[in-house]
Amino acid sequence: MYRFQVRAYTQKGESIALVGSTPELGLWDVTKCITLCTSAESYPLWWTDIEIVPSSLESKNCQNIEYKYVRVRADGSVQWEALGLNRWIPIEADKLPSTIVVEDGWLSYVPPSPYGYFKESIAKPLTKGEENLKIAVIGSSVALGCNAWLLKGWAWHLEQALHEKYGHTLVNVSEVGANVSTTIDRFPLVVAPEKPDIVIVALSLGNEGLAYCPPHQRRAVQRRFESGLQQLVKMIEELGAMPILGAVYPNGDYYPEHNWLLQDTHNRMLNWGVTVLNWLDAVDDGAGRWKAGTCFDPAHPNTTGHRLMYEAIDLSLFAIDKSKLNKEKQLSNQKQELPIYRDNRGFHIFACQQEKSLRVINTSKYTYTIAAYWEELQAAIKAKAGLIPGIYIAKNVAKGTLPYFWAREDSTIETSVDIPPGADIEYSAAINLFSPKISQTLYYDGHLALLKESENIIRIINESDHEYNIHPMWKEVRSALKQMPSGVYEDPLEPDVPFRTMMIGKDGLESRVKVPAKSSVIFQYKCKLSDISRVGIIPLGDRCAARMLLYKMEYDGPAFPFDLTRSTNLGDVADAIETGFQDMWNPQFLHYNHDERRIYHSKWSGLSFAHEVEDTDDPLNNMFPVYERMRVRYSARAERFWYTLQNCDEALFIRTGVTNRGYVIDLLDKLEAKCQGKPFRVLLISLQSSDEFAGLPKVLHYNLEFNPDKMYDDLGYWMYCTDVMRGIIESLGVSSKNLFWCPPNPPKNKPKTQENG
Repeated sequence: MYRFQVRAYTQKGESIALVGSTPELGLWDVTKCITLCTSAESYPLWWTDIEIVPSSLESKNCQNIEYKYVRVRADGSVQWEALGLNRWIPIEADKLPSTIVVEDGWLSYVPPSPYGYFKESIAKPLTKGEENLKIAVIGSSVALGCNAWLLKGWAWHLEQALHEKYGHTLVNVSEVGANVSTTIDRFPLVVAPEKPDIVIVALSLGNEGLAYCPPHQRRAVQRRFESGLQQLVKMIEELGAMPILGAVYPNGDYYPEHNWLLQDTHNRMLNWGVTVLNWLDAVDDGAGRWKAGTCFDPAHPNTTGHRLMYEAIDLSLFAIDKSKLNKEKQLSNQKQELPIYRDNRGFHIFACQQEKSLRVINTSKYTYTIAAYWEELQAAIKAKAGLIPGIYIAKNVAKGTLPYFWAREDSTIETSVDIPPGADIEYSAAINLFSPKISQTLYYDGHLALLKESENIIRIINESDHEYNIHPMWKEVRSALKQMPSGVYEDPLEPDVPFRTMMIGKDGLESRVKVPAKSSVIFQYKCKLSDISRVGIIPLGDRCAARMLLYKMEYDGPAFPFDLTRSTNLGDVADAIETGFQDMWNPQFLHYNHDERRIYHSKWSGLSFAHEVEDTDDPLNNMFPVYERMRVRYSARAERFWYTLQNCDEALFIRTGVTNRGYVIDLLDKLEAKCQGKPFRVLLISLQSSDEFAGLPKVLHYNLEFNPDKMYDDLGYWMYCTDVMRGIIESLGVSSKNLFWCPPNPPKNKPKTQENG
């Protein structure tokens, strides 16, 4: 019995039928076609069961039958599915042990080779002799033979060949849809009980989601896959078996960047010191996709593709003496630490290449420094340790000891590391931490990695040559950290270093964090966000001096309404705040001065804009694009103003430029109304006597001048002013440990503060 099934969408009254080259299929007479059936539950799947008698074939040997599907319209007319080649399947003369399901995909798409499988499992394991080997295959649907005729994929062909040639037995415990995470979980349940001599791991980047994930997640997928494979290799060795890796293979939906990552992973796997079955060269078209005629769908090879994958396997790999393999098993169960260096005082270094680790022991009473200039040590490490390029990370080191080092391409150590007396530190390659059993990769772009090691610990790895400045305006990183619980996280080894406090809210990252080049930093949960008082810094003009200084301090975030304007009159600022900023971008009050290339405001005469007209604008004839741009920009800046005022625990308003006591009192009154009891302070910086503001509550004045024009012209002056401003801010108890960072796009579900009183 054969069950033919195909997927097709139809109109009311239409049906799908089958006609072909045998009497059972109508001998190509469409009036004798076989009508398929469907159901509400299975639609758009159509199927029919047909008994094909071998006697109807021209020969008793295996023959092909050909056929096509047709669409039968409500009026009885017929539409053939596709011009060109017919569909075909092989028909065996022997009686079938089970119904064969012929999986024909979609109507009008004719694959180059057929796919069918027995409806009921009939697999019978081949017997194994006492001196022969058992090989276990654990992988995904391709390893199961999916999309090959009767599931006779590469693993089936390998099983037959190994049994015939060596008497080996192969057991296939693969699973449809498997990836590295699910395979690691299944390994002790399905592989370990088999007690195999050899384990073949056959997984793909496709099942990790490489083809369809957002571009910024592709590197994370690649790294997770590679780390998972290495974890599986380790599990196989701990089982006492020999690991073999199936190479990566193409996908019909890969594009150039996918292909680059595919080739990159393939080349790295070839250098892991583990046998790799090189399928990529056999079925790849050179662009990351299947060679013509070798695939059934984007993710799977067809019968031809499976045959090519099998033929790429060197069977001599399995010509292994069982007694020799048993000896290797015994050795593999022992962690082999290779002595690299020792002196007479008690300083020792060992390497374990299988674990990709380096162990440093100092039993002396002296501190040793591993550094680039220690030539004897570096030569020993280069010759024996086998370090892979990148970061090596230690856990549970004492405070004050650097928990990482960077290994160069030549396997020497670039980072200077102090090893204190009594230390016994094991450094492990960073790739080990990417294993899905050790951490969850939240973000990875090839340089920066964010790993969730537990509910309370996040690790950041910087593999680049420069310091990484991680901030809430980095959309992908901000969103990735939504997977961590909200709260305050600190670097437990260096909590007082600036920008080593991470704040995470329900929308992700809410603070700036800095990670040195070629380093790894742990952030550990400290407390709830509500347990600290976060201060929002909000500049109020009169020019961009405050914004420029906060930028150099790296306390800047997205712009507020007065950051890039000139607002010489503090009364205008107070009125704008009271009325909700709406008129800042009102075209009725905006007037362009061509000679000065500046837009002036007629309602608030002290307000003007110098950065809104762009080179492509024609402001003399058409100001509409400028008005629209200002509406978008300043309405967004106003939203940030209100969001910060609502969500910070305390507000610090900064105003530069000369003003008078009356305007400041007016500002205080209006801020009191808007803050609604929330604590705030106003920091005034202007070249005038502080006596002008003496006795005013919540006001601090510094008789200083921060000239933005001079800052632009003189970087030294700019940095001097920045140091002065930093000292003032810190004297007020504000630092990167308690700064409130406004997101660039405040959540829309947050209620806005009242804008009109």
